[in-house]
Amino acid sequence: MRVPRYSSRKGVGFNMTPMIDVVFLLIIFFLVSSHLARQETHVELDLPTAESGIDDQATATRRVTLNLTSDGRVLWGAHSVTLDELERRLRARSSAHDQGLEVRIRSDRSVPYRTVEPILRRCAEVGVTEVAFAVLPQRGEP
Repeated sequence: MRVPRYSSRKGVGFNMTPMIDVVFLLIIFFLVSSHLARQETHVELDLPTAESGIDDQATATRRVTLNLTSDGRVLWGAHSVTLDELERRLRARSSAHDQGLEVRIRSDRSVPYRTVEPILRRCAEVGVTEVAFAVLPQRGEP
């Protein structure tokens, strides 16, 4: 019987193909998710200013950004929604996440409160208690 000889030059190797596939998938995921995150704040609005406030920090809660344009339209991302559709989407989103849901409202400074108030009511009806308004810091006198 012949005994097989193993050459010492052959080393133990591993296949890099799965790792390269995973890296490419991660790159694609982060590119797509960063595009969607930028899409929320892509709408040009003349935000109001505030003298005080808390700087936006990353939280454990999920956030939905709503844009209110000067003509009174409510935008969920880049799509215009009605108040009934907004309530339906908020209800679905809040039931999907156990940690809670935060709604950030980016509103043009010329939008009257009568346009914002129905959105706040819908948030309260759905059970969303964390509502924040996006504002710009007020510049002090030089």
